[in-house]
Amino acid sequence: MAYPPYRRVHLIAVGGSIMHNLALALHQQGVHVTGSDDEIFDPARTRLHHAGLLPAQLGWDAARITPDLDAVIVGMHARPDNPELHRAQELGLRIFSFPEFIYEASKDKQRIVIGGSHGKTSITSLILHVLRYHGLKFDYAVGAQLEGFDLMVKLTDDAPIIIIEGDEYLSSPVDRRPKFHLYQHHIGVISGISWDHINVFPTEEIYREQFAIFARMTPKAGVLIFDQDDEQAQLVSVPSNPDVKYVGYGPHENVIRNGQTFLITKKDELVPIQVFGEHNLRNISAAREVCKQLGIKGKDFYEAIASFKGAARRLELVQQGPTSVVYKDFAHAPSKLKATSAALKRQFPDRRLVACLELHTFSSLNPEFLPQYAGTFDAPDVAVVYFNPQVLAHKRLPPLSEVQVAEAFHRPDLRVFTDSRQLAEYLHEQDWQHANLLMMTSGTFDGLDLVHLAAEVVGK
Repeated sequence: MAYPPYRRVHLIAVGGSIMHNLALALHQQGVHVTGSDDEIFDPARTRLHHAGLLPAQLGWDAARITPDLDAVIVGMHARPDNPELHRAQELGLRIFSFPEFIYEASKDKQRIVIGGSHGKTSITSLILHVLRYHGLKFDYAVGAQLEGFDLMVKLTDDAPIIIIEGDEYLSSPVDRRPKFHLYQHHIGVISGISWDHINVFPTEEIYREQFAIFARMTPKAGVLIFDQDDEQAQLVSVPSNPDVKYVGYGPHENVIRNGQTFLITKKDELVPIQVFGEHNLRNISAAREVCKQLGIKGKDFYEAIASFKGAARRLELVQQGPTSVVYKDFAHAPSKLKATSAALKRQFPDRRLVACLELHTFSSLNPEFLPQYAGTFDAPDVAVVYFNPQVLAHKRLPPLSEVQVAEAFHRPDLRVFTDSRQLAEYLHEQDWQHANLLMMTSGTFDGLDLVHLAAEVVGK
């Protein structure tokens, strides 16, 4: 039993990506788990069903909250006026946000928290891959499904450390503190800072301050690892506490040969890797510094890293042919868009790059935030932006015109689409000889059949 005080736990908004993984992790540890949500989609629905945790009925019901519950965990999908949350408050039950519960479950462990506007998932994934490769015991909480890992959350009694992806977004509907402030790290990472989540952090200064708070939370004898080339990360990570160890990093030394990236070690050995791009080379350096703090030797790190295939949806290979490749990426923020498109162009300099971005998040669709995209989409030979006007209405944002979007990117030849069928037709018409396709979104391009499109691209 992982948490003797918490034998019966109820999760409000159990259908969320990380929340349903927490439910499954607790269930595996013998905790009696119940949950509720007003909508649950796959893969959460199927996974909860197979574990016997799928709610019998969708929706909220205060009767589910009973005095015998040891803890109630509230996900971000719930609203502050949720009737189950209100009932839990009336009964005086222990109520946690996701990060509060993770901290509670790992108070006796060494906590490594990976923060930053970009690269969090990849750095966390790299560290987990190395630790697993060498058979070490560890717990974790990461924001993506990783190859070789059944769950996105693992909580055990005996693991001495936990690796946590430290999201800067709000902890819960009733706790507006950033998640990564609640984990109380011993080793912290700031991979870079680029203004995001404009609906919560309305100015760059307010957003940056969240990372400054995180940096200042590094305890005595703790370690703060940061991207030394990122101006904002440097600014908040300036050594200010003599009792803290500060470690800066840059992109790992490398060479590209025939579309293959090799790491160059201090002994001038070449280590072939399966990921590429400057952002991934920085992520590898960050993971290397964390692993060094955990006692992993350089040769052991490189031995493991050679088999790392990348995090799901992070510059993920969809199809590959003799003269073309198709990648998809979770990129949507300006810094991610710029880094990912530049990386693919640099990796295949002799091929045309057709890159397509879907504006899908609150920030990316906000007219006040759009100017942040200026100059970030210059690397592709053909640049395309797609957005669905109905999403704007759903997020209660003002309408956007195609002209507004094109002007924001400062690229006169940018193509803008608001109909996914027209987008598909445009992509089908492209000449894919010696050309690559990059699709970037946190959504789905409104159901665009990427597998079919990719097969056509590499088959031409």
